[in-house]
Amino acid sequence: MRVLLVSANTVINPYPVYPLGLDYIRRALSGRHEVEILDLNVLAGLEELKRAVTRFAPGLVGLSLRNIDTTDITDPRAFVHQYRQVAAAVRSVSAAPLVLGGSGFTIFPGELMSALEADYGIIGEGERLALLIEALETGGDLSGVPGLVAGNGASPVPRPLNGIGGRGFDAASNHVGFYLQRGGMLNLQSKRGCCFNCIYCTYPHIEGRKLRLLPPEQVARTALALQTAGAKYFFVTDSAFNADYRHSLEVARAFKRCGVGIPWGGFFAPTQPPADYYRTLVEAGLTHVEFGTESLSDPVLAAYQKPFRTREALAAHGAAVGAGCYVAHYLILGGPGENEETLDETFNNIDKLNRTVLFFFLGMRIYPHTDLYERALAEGQIAGPDGLLTPTYYQPAGIRLGRIDERVRAMAAGRSNWIIGAGGEEGARTISTLYDRGFSGPLWEHLVR
Repeated sequence: MRVLLVSANTVINPYPVYPLGLDYIRRALSGRHEVEILDLNVLAGLEELKRAVTRFAPGLVGLSLRNIDTTDITDPRAFVHQYRQVAAAVRSVSAAPLVLGGSGFTIFPGELMSALEADYGIIGEGERLALLIEALETGGDLSGVPGLVAGNGASPVPRPLNGIGGRGFDAASNHVGFYLQRGGMLNLQSKRGCCFNCIYCTYPHIEGRKLRLLPPEQVARTALALQTAGAKYFFVTDSAFNADYRHSLEVARAFKRCGVGIPWGGFFAPTQPPADYYRTLVEAGLTHVEFGTESLSDPVLAAYQKPFRTREALAAHGAAVGAGCYVAHYLILGGPGENEETLDETFNNIDKLNRTVLFFFLGMRIYPHTDLYERALAEGQIAGPDGLLTPTYYQPAGIRLGRIDERVRAMAAGRSNWIIGAGGEEGARTISTLYDRGFSGPLWEHLVR
């Protein structure tokens, strides 16, 4: 069968994100099917999409929905309307079954099936599309496809895959050049799943709570393939690269053995690291550490169900900076437990962080399938999942979100390393200009103070 995989994500602020998941699906379908990937970042609008669909004449179209909205209350943008337009454009030139998937779809399957009038959806890992295609071709029982959604029905998230197949990265694909020319950033995974229990996070719902580790040599070979293709930087997309310290050290050492020579970064939890952990990673090319810190107040960290406290976060910061890394901290202010006193505590502890960039997100987006959802439901802030496709934010009892915004903006005045949200349109224009001048990587390191 001719299978067209479409990446609908066009968010490039702060930088464009390569559609990694479609590479895995392509590999899962290879050998039996002819697969092509279309990335809407590359196409010049819906008319070009229609022409591409007509040219390829697919027997099935998979539409990947990565983001529902920006989750940024200071720069709110929703994408469902855009996704409707993409689906309608495909429908206008093709009668092939339309199958939805991606992380955004896994969070809101029923709502998106209805909004986009799709034929099917795959909840969870997209490699299961191969099972749906086989059932469609053979007239098999569709109910045997794990995670399948048909019509406006619902389906439980299936158990995570026992083994993660290889990635079908193809340097010759049309969309690869887009990312190489705009910062030279590509990405890879070293594992799936998240073993943490953060109150707001959808990762455990999407990928499962158990870590599934990829063989370090396989990860290193993928990194080397990205480098050979022309990548100037790669980002590890794991929920937290250091969720398993032993495995992450083995991956870094494999990078070094394989001859990976470009810089890289990833998300990290600011937990207490083993001795010389970050120095070992720096020797293997690590340059950028992005900590999901969220708060520097212990009562708030406890309410957020984070696996660390302020003391560990400060120690992790010191270890990463001491090893020579560029370090950024992401903070989510205004979740459960936040008040004037905890905000003061966070601001005071920020002063203990040297050589860093801080990204502040004001307000905590409520998603289904999270402990925050259950808390908001119990507190009467929401009545149920209906309506959550539109961004809805938790309202802490101890302080107004507007008051948090006022205080953060006052504190941020004159501090170029305090960024509210993802940087907004001005930040996006600056990054785009720097990319045009030949700069590569995430670029926030230039704001380190």
